[in-house]
Amino acid sequence: MCVTEQSGHAERPTVAPRVVSIVGPTASGKTGLGIAIAKALQARGQRAEIVNADAYQMYRGMDIGTAKATAEEQAAVPHHLVDVIEPDDAMSVARFQQLARECIRDLQARGIRPIMVGGSGLYARAAIDDISFPGTDPDVRKRLEEREKTEGAGALFAELKAKDPVAAARMDPHNPRRTIRALEVIEVTGKPYSASLPHYRYVIPTVQIGLDLPREELDRRIDIRTKRMLDGGFIEEVERLRPRLGVTASRALGYQQVVDYLDGLADLDDTFMDIAQKTKRLARKQMGWFGRDPRIHWLQALNPKLLDNALAIIEHADAGDYDAIDARADEYTQHHLGDIGQV
Repeated sequence: MCVTEQSGHAERPTVAPRVVSIVGPTASGKTGLGIAIAKALQARGQRAEIVNADAYQMYRGMDIGTAKATAEEQAAVPHHLVDVIEPDDAMSVARFQQLARECIRDLQARGIRPIMVGGSGLYARAAIDDISFPGTDPDVRKRLEEREKTEGAGALFAELKAKDPVAAARMDPHNPRRTIRALEVIEVTGKPYSASLPHYRYVIPTVQIGLDLPREELDRRIDIRTKRMLDGGFIEEVERLRPRLGVTASRALGYQQVVDYLDGLADLDDTFMDIAQKTKRLARKQMGWFGRDPRIHWLQALNPKLLDNALAIIEHADAGDYDAIDARADEYTQHHLGDIGQV
């Protein structure tokens, strides 16, 4: 039986509180907003805790370079999926999907609202959306790679076109790595690669809030953050972690630049400029990623009423006010097959 609540002269069903997902470019203030929302909900008698969706904040010891929430911030509001693996281990989006969904289910079972925070776009979506990550087969991959060397990328793409024209129509014929992955998935699963297409469709009821900033302000924040990191122990952090940095963890922005500095390949000013420039480029890429999702409610990060506006959006989402629109997002959104290319 549907439980209803009185709202003026009409009744509408009570909907379970949504997961809140806060997205946006690096340095836009996602961590601060997530903590502020959790505290505001707590003041209203609702428990809320943070679930990290940043790929590199899951590594122990990678604190300064990933702008991890401080010990004080984590003490104020419990954080989950932070410091869960060692730097020489490897986190994948498929692995994160399982961890995040288990964490979300556990929190909800205990009456706690999950607030997911992170700039890793595919990770954030993997937790809440209808996305599958087909497995890999090293033998199949190796055989396809050998064929690419002997037959050429064009021959493999022609095969993909014959087996899965939908996928081929959305892929770059000059990207053999993607073609090989697509053919691998077809052989491993027995299904078209396009069947793995990610959908803009929630499997966990969610409301997404995006933080937007003028480019000049975002660039200014990135410069400030980069300088604070380098002045605040980032070099020592990399020096300490370097012997244990695995292939995946070492891809975190800034770590290789500091390694080059430690090896005498760049001075400190060049290191700062390189990290800041690449971070700004990452921020643009993140905005392009998040900009594809029509379900995100964008807010100006500099608005003095940011928290109030975010709480209002959450209230509307809990009431189901966005459900009808969100349910149609998958009908008119352009998908990008390359996004699920590697697990």
